[in-house]
Amino acid sequence: MEKKVCKEHVEIALDIIVDETGEYPLLEELSTSGQVTCEFCDVDATYVVSSKK
Repeated sequence: MEKKVCKEHVEIALDIIVDETGEYPLLEELSTSGQVTCEFCDVDATYVVSSKK
């Protein structure tokens, strides 16, 4: 599971991953910034929040 989010929504995505997996999430900077939009708004995504691989 992963969420692509902007800086404003990164905390929400972290909470969602923890709630759904029960594990500490991974936070990585998105290398394709400007090409992907945030899952919660229309701003460019900056981070990928994901469960452990």
